[in-house]
Amino acid sequence: MGAQKRVIIIGAGPGGICTAIQLQKSGRNDFVILEKAPSPGGTWYHNRYLGCACDVPSHLYSFSFEPKMDWPRPYSEQPIILDYMKHCVEKYGLDKQLHLNSGVKSASWDDNNNLWKVTTESGEVFEGEIMVGAVGMFNDLVWPDIEGMRDFEGVSFHTADWHDDYDLTGKRVAVIGSAASAVQLLPPLAELAAQVDMYQRTANWVNFKEDTPYTEAEIQAFIDNPETAAELRRSYYERVDEGLLFDDPERVRLAEEAGSRNRATVENPELREKLMPTHSFGCKRPLLSNEFYPAFNRDNVELITDGIEKIVANGVIDKHGTLREVDTIIYATGFQTTKFLSSIDVRGRGGRRLEDDWADGAQAYLGSTVPGYPNMFMLYGPNTNNGSIIEMIESQVSYAMKQIERIEKESLDSLEVKSEVYATYNNKLQEAINNVDAWGDNCLGYYRAESGRVVTQWPNNMAAYSDQTSADSPDSYIAN
Repeated sequence: MGAQKRVIIIGAGPGGICTAIQLQKSGRNDFVILEKAPSPGGTWYHNRYLGCACDVPSHLYSFSFEPKMDWPRPYSEQPIILDYMKHCVEKYGLDKQLHLNSGVKSASWDDNNNLWKVTTESGEVFEGEIMVGAVGMFNDLVWPDIEGMRDFEGVSFHTADWHDDYDLTGKRVAVIGSAASAVQLLPPLAELAAQVDMYQRTANWVNFKEDTPYTEAEIQAFIDNPETAAELRRSYYERVDEGLLFDDPERVRLAEEAGSRNRATVENPELREKLMPTHSFGCKRPLLSNEFYPAFNRDNVELITDGIEKIVANGVIDKHGTLREVDTIIYATGFQTTKFLSSIDVRGRGGRRLEDDWADGAQAYLGSTVPGYPNMFMLYGPNTNNGSIIEMIESQVSYAMKQIERIEKESLDSLEVKSEVYATYNNKLQEAINNVDAWGDNCLGYYRAESGRVVTQWPNNMAAYSDQTSADSPDSYIAN
């Protein structure tokens, strides 16, 4: 085997943590992890808003090599998941190679020396032969374009920039947005605030969540009998994997019926109609909540669907000119999910820019690598979003490890996917995406780049992705 190559990992979320552990397990300890936040955890650190939880079953949301047995409920909340990620960092001693508060400003491939130069926002430079971009999808916040946002004299913030010390008790709050974060935020917020006005642009499918907390006896059974938890994980995997495809009209019909039954818990028929989605199930991200719809039965919750004209010093004015005075505005408007690693200034051979190469939408071979960017592997890259991202990440890390091992074994300076392989793969991928009827329903959502290309979604199940990454041929690459 050739000499061990230094690996630079960008991001200490699930992808970066998984990569570091697998490098360590294989005897490779010459790596660093660069993380912009003051804590590991990635999206589970940044998203600390009230009610934040996972919409993938808990037992399917821990690494297969480090299963968590004592999940408190079937769908765990953010603090529990963040603690699990921190546990992984501590157990495997990753803090030695972890650089917190080290946001990456740029990454450039040095053609002369065959290595990556990664520069942090503080100006520190790290060099390594291999770079793993584990920044995922959720990096740059989306802020709406509303007149007068800076004129507001109260407190305002984004759900992914949560003000932990700000007490919402008794406040009048405007929530702008009605998708994933807003659906989770509304119920606990309504318990605290004097008034909550939710501004909805598009109604979403919100289905029931089988989330009865585990009893102490059940949790102890998982701890005492790991195979019990493993069997539950397998059953969740099969159930989730079967439900990932929207090619079965009967399954879609049943999902829409379940969503309608959930929405029926809204007592006011006019309000219930306003919460009715106009797109088919699966066109946008389906959501899960048992508390969202019942929250609208409270006297202190109002749904506004008339649009926003502008924000003024003391509140929000809708399109009909009605002013609703508030103390706080919370923007539940999500992320720029289509940028992936191009949220950083990444430059490959000859100074080519990843942002330019992705002008028509992000794409990669197997969601992992791009021609012109040698020895670079992405996790949670373009078109890898479906099912449990933990399962998908484990497949991606396994694939990256295989390429790293080849680089070392063959003493390669560079390993780069062939342009024709990249193009053929992405053409076939888009054909498969175009065959998913739900995604062709003229939905905007976070799936599409401005060009219209669906850049986030994997059009198959988790097992198919694992099979494809496992079977990839070495001939897909140019090895030098």
